Amino acid sequence: MVTVADCERVQTNWFRTRAETLGGRVWRDDGLLWTDGPDGLNLMFPSKLTEAAVRRGVDHARDLGRDIIGAWLDVDVDASALARAGFTRGWSPWWMTARLADVPPPRDDRVRLEYDSLDYEQYDPCYRDQFALARAQPDRCWYAAAHTRRTGRFAGRAWSFRDEQLAGVFDMAVWPRFRRHGLGTALLTTVCTAARQRGATDAVLNATPQGKLLYSTCGFTQIGEGITWWHHMDGS
Repeated sequence: MVTVADCERVQTNWFRTRAETLGGRVWRDDGLLWTDGPDGLNLMFPSKLTEAAVRRGVDHARDLGRDIIGAWLDVDVDASALARAGFTRGWSPWWMTARLADVPPPRDDRVRLEYDSLDYEQYDPCYRDQFALARAQPDRCWYAAAHTRRTGRFAGRAWSFRDEQLAGVFDMAVWPRFRRHGLGTALLTTVCTAARQRGATDAVLNATPQGKLLYSTCGFTQIGEGITWWHHMDGS
């Protein structure tokens, strides 16, 4: 049975893998695991917090020039040290899981796996660097893109990451003007199928209330929730 702890482990290893593969940093300080990669600077699921260690992380973020720090927690962790260090509580991830055998296969030619792309050239050229992750670890990391059938417009994306027998689904989004046309389902089933074909048996993800309905229709069920805290370095 997949647990919330499993979901947290997969997310931690996703952030760690992205940082280590794409030139970022991962370090520990007094039991706290920090990752600094394409997802920004994040504190990953500590079991216990000390204010001194949290403040050292904030100081390090300032030295690195980061604008924001994220902290991901289990609901049972005392977050008072974060509050004293200037963090404010954010959204609550809803942890969901599904047997990959129950996720329907992809049936939409508007979505395909990619290992490079010019889709981001105009508005986010640095994102192209992240495709190195799919090329470097083709048995663990997959990126799928959605394009409209008639004009070929870039319409959405999703990643999956295999951590042993679990597959995490991350960074899944369909741009607002293209929603409600089946692209979210197509993206989800495509990256889930890629992970299943490489040996994963179950998928995990964190959902917002807006995304839960889509995931539920594809076989995912909610098993718990977490907490995020955020530190905006400009004080906003």
